[in-house]
Amino acid sequence: MKESGKTWYLAQLTFPKMLHRNMIRFADKPAQLWRTEQGTVESISWAQVWRLVKEMSSGLISLGVEKGDRVAVMAHTSPQWMWSDYATLCAAGITVCIYPTLSEKELAFIINDSGSKVLFVYDEENLEKALNQRSQMPTLEKIVVLQDGFTHDDPNVIDITTLRKLGVSLCAEDRFVFEQRWKSVQVTDYMTIVYTSGTTGMPKGAVHTHLSINAAINRDARDVPEVRDDDVLLSFLPLAHTYERECGHGIAVLGAMTIAYSSPKTLVEDLQVFRPTVFMSVPRIYERIFMALKDRASQSPVKKAIFNYALKIGLKVTEARADENGFIDMSEGIDFTAGISRWLRFRYHIVDKILFSKVRDLLGGRYRFAFSAAGSLPAELCKVFMAMGIRIYEGYGATETCNTVNLNRPSKVLPGSVGPLSSGIEGRIGEEGEWQVRGDNLFVEYWNNPEATGEAFTEDGYYKTGDVVIMMADGYIKIVDRIKGLMVLDTGKNVPAAKIESMFSLSKYVDMVVPIGDDRKYVTALVVPNFDAMMEYYNQNGIQYDRDACVFNYDGPAPLCIEVPGDFIEVTELKELVDQEIQKANSELEGYEKIKKYTIISRRLTEGTGEMTPTLKVKRKVVMENFKNEIEGLYS
Repeated sequence: MKESGKTWYLAQLTFPKMLHRNMIRFADKPAQLWRTEQGTVESISWAQVWRLVKEMSSGLISLGVEKGDRVAVMAHTSPQWMWSDYATLCAAGITVCIYPTLSEKELAFIINDSGSKVLFVYDEENLEKALNQRSQMPTLEKIVVLQDGFTHDDPNVIDITTLRKLGVSLCAEDRFVFEQRWKSVQVTDYMTIVYTSGTTGMPKGAVHTHLSINAAINRDARDVPEVRDDDVLLSFLPLAHTYERECGHGIAVLGAMTIAYSSPKTLVEDLQVFRPTVFMSVPRIYERIFMALKDRASQSPVKKAIFNYALKIGLKVTEARADENGFIDMSEGIDFTAGISRWLRFRYHIVDKILFSKVRDLLGGRYRFAFSAAGSLPAELCKVFMAMGIRIYEGYGATETCNTVNLNRPSKVLPGSVGPLSSGIEGRIGEEGEWQVRGDNLFVEYWNNPEATGEAFTEDGYYKTGDVVIMMADGYIKIVDRIKGLMVLDTGKNVPAAKIESMFSLSKYVDMVVPIGDDRKYVTALVVPNFDAMMEYYNQNGIQYDRDACVFNYDGPAPLCIEVPGDFIEVTELKELVDQEIQKANSELEGYEKIKKYTIISRRLTEGTGEMTPTLKVKRKVVMENFKNEIEGLYS
């Protein structure tokens, strides 16, 4: 898919024009794949997507959406999310992204702050949220439910079928209304408002233009392996976040890739059904994948021995391939065992056939590479996946930068780093070690918040990321922590919370640790055990517990225990296993960084409690408030 030696799809286009190009050039190519409730796979082409978008967009125009009006989308990742997004953009509107897990009050805040005129929702749950707040959202005129045949007594609630019919009728009256509207969109027009997940304070609406997001997708497309005709992107992260929407969908539309839709609940099955070549993910999911593989291998002493031996050999090969600075070539098509001793190569081929090839088959058998962002991927975990021949390219960015400003290159991966600057991006280390960046991909402003906008930039136009970094070899950087995440002890010592948290990323019995230490004499921590692993341990060792008193989340591929009764965490064996993990981490920390005291809590931190963002980052401010009594007890 090259023309004149250059990647054909690199171009500065508005998003309506990009979708129109795909309809013209790739009319019959599958654009979207998804599974129905009955388990069958549905597929539509780029021409069919364009027809859907044309009807929905014309429907929005019929409802009175003018150029520059805001239209909000509150739905889980699905084909309908994309249709709603492009319908808004082709109507020359501005898409406002709302996480489907947000509360009624958060929904009302975003609708009112953005002044959204229309709201797309996927299901009755979020429709009910909107209707409960209806009187508090004066700008909201219509709610569109993204289901065919949905009916409601409220005349301002319509379904997607009705919206499309409105669009068809409008186009019958004026054949050129749609073309005139989408062609009026300029690259400098506002395209979307993405509200930050708000790890501190109220969310802010970062405004991006067609120019900034187009610059972002071209930036990423230049730095990653070339799009192929048969590529399939598996999409399962929230489209309300710029990561999945730009790095995933954005590049997919730019390169006319096929997009398959999944969710954390059906991810394992969907990898086999859709056999994707690429996907976006976050470190917590990679950690869970590895722990699941490890647990499966621990079902018998023989399997466990094979797994541990295979990893040992794989890591030896990975280390042998690293250069003096730790860089490892993970380009596609290379001989993974080139340049290593014959005996090590022989052993690697054996373990690859016995184990690693089967792990790759679990990813569908056509896997090319995946990305990791929205948190640090532990270096050891990166090497483990490398050992199995699984390419993960870690990058770094923010909503305000439309994601990637740093990215590991395929031919030069440095585990533990987020890579060098992406092409077309400028960067520097400012005061307090803060990483500051500049480029066409930067957001324009925070909607309705000029003060916050001014504070976000330096005088010469660099965006202040708020992250502390250190420079490594060849311009690669490592994220130390958020400036606000650096705990300053009352002794003046700076302790990066992220460093302590990462010590437990591969722990079997500790799910999460939240360090505390600001203005304190020493570091303490809230410890969340891995309740599921502890249940398995209790079952194997005949330790009694009340399973009926435990609370489970059934949204993932397997039930996940999120809360246990108090006596569950009082079991001596649990305390001993947790303490072993704490002491193991302390042995690798500096004296002033060590966890001096900790308390074990009986529930996971979740989105529902407001303690985690949708991209699985801890909202420290909320956690500190929710557990203030436990924290004070650690210093009493």
